[in-house]
Amino acid sequence: MHRRWFINKTNPEFLSYITKSASISPVLAQVLINRGIRTPEAIREFMRPSATALSDPFELSGMRAAVERIQAALKKNERVLVHGDYDADGLTATAIVVRAMTQGGLDVRYFIPGRMIHGYGFTPQAVELAMECGARLIITVDCGITSFEAAAAARRAGIDVIITDHHEPLRKRNDGHNGDSDSAEQPTDEPVIPEALSVINPKLPGHAEGVGSLSGAGVAFKLIHALALEGIPGFSVDSAFSLLDLAAVGTVADVVPLSGENRVLVREGLKLMQAAGRPGLRALRDVCNLSGREMKSGLLSYTMVPRINAAGRMAESRDVVRLLLTGDDAEAAELSAWLDRLNAERQATEEVVYQEAMAKLEGSGVDGAVVLAGEGWHQGVLGIVASRIAEAYYRPTFILSVEDRVAKGSGRSIPVFDICKGLAECSHLLLSFGGHRQAAGVRLNTSDIRTFHKAINELVKRSVDSRDLTPTIEIDALVSLSDITHPLMEEIAMLEPFGYGNAEPLFGSRGLEVVNPRSVGHNHLKMRLKKFAQSMDTIGFDMWGVFDDLNQPTVVDAAFTPGFNEWNGNRYLQLVVKALRPSR
Repeated sequence: MHRRWFINKTNPEFLSYITKSASISPVLAQVLINRGIRTPEAIREFMRPSATALSDPFELSGMRAAVERIQAALKKNERVLVHGDYDADGLTATAIVVRAMTQGGLDVRYFIPGRMIHGYGFTPQAVELAMECGARLIITVDCGITSFEAAAAARRAGIDVIITDHHEPLRKRNDGHNGDSDSAEQPTDEPVIPEALSVINPKLPGHAEGVGSLSGAGVAFKLIHALALEGIPGFSVDSAFSLLDLAAVGTVADVVPLSGENRVLVREGLKLMQAAGRPGLRALRDVCNLSGREMKSGLLSYTMVPRINAAGRMAESRDVVRLLLTGDDAEAAELSAWLDRLNAERQATEEVVYQEAMAKLEGSGVDGAVVLAGEGWHQGVLGIVASRIAEAYYRPTFILSVEDRVAKGSGRSIPVFDICKGLAECSHLLLSFGGHRQAAGVRLNTSDIRTFHKAINELVKRSVDSRDLTPTIEIDALVSLSDITHPLMEEIAMLEPFGYGNAEPLFGSRGLEVVNPRSVGHNHLKMRLKKFAQSMDTIGFDMWGVFDDLNQPTVVDAAFTPGFNEWNGNRYLQLVVKALRPSR
């Protein structure tokens, strides 16, 4: 796919000022400026985040009421039902709340809905379960913000509900008109929330700066942190912070921006994971062959997270919470092996659905958006297939499974298009929807699929500039090969953890001579790049075909991330090539 190359540049005087005042290299200074970190103070804070920088959890709206109700449940010895979700974010959030409240002396049960049996979210079925088990309080994690029917059912049953969530609330349009045309305010989209005892969601007004992008696990941690700060017997700050490894997994899994509080949660949580204290996570590391390797966010997202998610996609997820809570190494090893098998099954199923979807797409073509539906496609892999197609064609993509005249599925978007807002504009065609800016779930009648495709297609074309439908390679800085040194790598390491919102730095270099290009492994491009007397080893994963399509140029411009290659006990610098073009 053709890509536009965009190279960030900064006024040389300002770049020199930041370099000297923060005592960093010009290359790192440019990277930080690109991320909006433009003062020496902000740079020091970003590069040395600390748990002490976390905001007061009571600054989140609804937190005080939630803590007081949990205190009352503890005093009355009431049973509490924690309602989670079947993905990695919801499962780690459930484990956080269950572990902390059990240690705090509460009588806790938990419920994880099944994707196939119950569907997504907090539903009236869960209220019936709470009644059956005698719970007087329901705490939702990673769900509930649009569960109006379930909240009403709980209220009728005399059961209090605390909703902790981070998904977008429904909003009603307020045009600002109050009867006086001279004093009309700007239009606003007011959030509409369920009638619960407390609703804690950083997407709602009234929260501290920097917490708006928390994951479900992040919000769950803030609740436990608040209980600890309140000085409730059985809850302590140390025990709350011991749950940061779980919060890190959920935060990385949900692909929220790794900035602000998320950056602190993941950085501190990865330290705990490196220490390998929790048997469940230690066993997962073993089954992923990560023992002895430094735990990084990227590694976590490609190895452990897919296995945790595999249960919700292919089976039932309740046992994942058991894995995260267990103190028994043998049980942890058994459950991790089960997840590994499920993940292999998920990969095979995903490939079948992907190939069938691609066959349909080749016959229909691509315009503003992609909407594909198939009979009996496995619902557990639709989101992954949508992601793959959205990335390949750079279009918002919806993959739907049809059964009994109803289509259920997942949508994935591109950065310039808010998929949730798009679905809101098409809501008259949908039975239900919900999610984030870049990912959503959707349900509609099969008779409306074609009309929905047309509507979302036109919406994308109307709201997105055609130039933005071509992906951009955003390069942090132009560098020479001599800039890639061990000291620079030490500086880059201080930017960890990398992920959405804090991508690994991407550098570019022009006019590089290609030396000994060859295909290795499964279509990987191996070569050396040289300019003047300097040369470096490079690897481009799955890029031999790209290089071949360019007619194997002898001089190239390259976009790459620097890294290390370890082989036979040796460790040396290597460039990981992300994009190539013939040098002009």
